[in-house]
Amino acid sequence: MNDTMVTVVGNVATNVEYRETATGGMARFRFAVPSRRWDRGSGNWTDGHTSFYTVFAWRSLAMNLAGSVSVGEPLLVHGRLKVREEEGDGRRRTYVDIDALAVGHDLTRGTSAFRRVVKAEPNVTGPPRRVAVAAAAEAVARVPVP
Repeated sequence: MNDTMVTVVGNVATNVEYRETATGGMARFRFAVPSRRWDRGSGNWTDGHTSFYTVFAWRSLAMNLAGSVSVGEPLLVHGRLKVREEEGDGRRRTYVDIDALAVGHDLTRGTSAFRRVVKAEPNVTGPPRRVAVAAAAEAVARVPVP
């Protein structure tokens, strides 16, 4: 299938919403991508239109996003562009979503400390999803934020 792949640079606009689904974790947040242009006449950067996207992430990326990202942080998001139309209240609306494959902090605007999440061996006797989510949340909570 020919998906449209995009990489966008912007800022987290809403808190990351995380929830467990039947197929694993899912995270969602709104992402603001402002356009800035150099105005030769004034010799300054000018702000243009800001585009908003809803970013969806699944499984381990979703869990890591929930423990790593806050409102206002600059990110790079790479994934599949999805355009959908919905009709409600007699109006047709167009939504633009990104199914994220990779997300990272924009290091041109700050620093970041990467911490690898160690995946545990599969737990055959217990519920693996709950154990993994609790272990990841505990690992994130123990790491001091600089």
